[in-house]
Amino acid sequence: MQGRNLIILGFAVLLGLVAVFLANTYFSGVEQREERQAEVNKLARVVVATQDMAFGTPLTQTNLRLVNWPANSVPQGAFSDISVAMRGGRVALRPITIGEPVLATKVSGEDGRATLAALLPDDQRAVSIPVNEVAGVAGFVRAGDVVDVLLTRQIPGEGAQPSDKMTTVVLENTLVLAVDQVASENETDATVAKTATLQTDIYGAQKLALAQQIGSLSLTLRNIENQMTGATQVVLANDLGGAGYYIGPKTRQAAPAAASYRPAAPRAASGSSAPAPTRPRGPTMTVVRGVEDTEYSVNRSRGW
Repeated sequence: MQGRNLIILGFAVLLGLVAVFLANTYFSGVEQREERQAEVNKLARVVVATQDMAFGTPLTQTNLRLVNWPANSVPQGAFSDISVAMRGGRVALRPITIGEPVLATKVSGEDGRATLAALLPDDQRAVSIPVNEVAGVAGFVRAGDVVDVLLTRQIPGEGAQPSDKMTTVVLENTLVLAVDQVASENETDATVAKTATLQTDIYGAQKLALAQQIGSLSLTLRNIENQMTGATQVVLANDLGGAGYYIGPKTRQAAPAAASYRPAAPRAASGSSAPAPTRPRGPTMTVVRGVEDTEYSVNRSRGW
């Protein structure tokens, strides 16, 4: 009886070895056939992802495979060997989707570190600025978005009051690298953040550092396809409307609105009449001298 069990066990082990051998032979044959097909059709072997990879995902045998790719259209930085792509414990620095070629620009170096500095071009810098629910567009600014940076501060110069404010555009078309400590472009949920890390050159980094000290910063989200820059201007309080009008005593007593108010005409000589003067267009100022008032036009100031 015991000898029979040993025979059955040995037969099962033999079947298992045969199955492993046949499987290896099959997959080896598939690999060889694809290589021969690549040679015949002038195809190259390129490493692609077999699953979606987010920022920091390690490159392994389970999420990489080799596929045939037209030899004349192989992306620059593509890998042709899985072991080379995995060397040093590389990780993804940018989101990689299923079937997408794994490029050297989207993965870390051979040190395997997923650092933010690895995302920066040679001439660019990463700068963090404080944001809140309003300045951060209600949390809809995420990594990978493009924004403009606005600065609101007091108007400089003598005679300016604390309430005299101006808003200028500090940076345009600026890439957001991370929000708080999240650098993944797949994170699209609105989240109220405290900091936003932007990519800019050294001059832009200096402007942001100074702007944080002299005023408040806010972000404006823009379409990533909109590359237009330079068409900006300074916005003053006068541009909001309602500024530049002096409300005199008679205006305060007038019932309806300022638009229906007309200043009193100068007294004419006895027996003659004079037409009422036309109200100037634009901002005006009323000067009262005794019982007489005169209205003057005031030019808008846009020189800031």
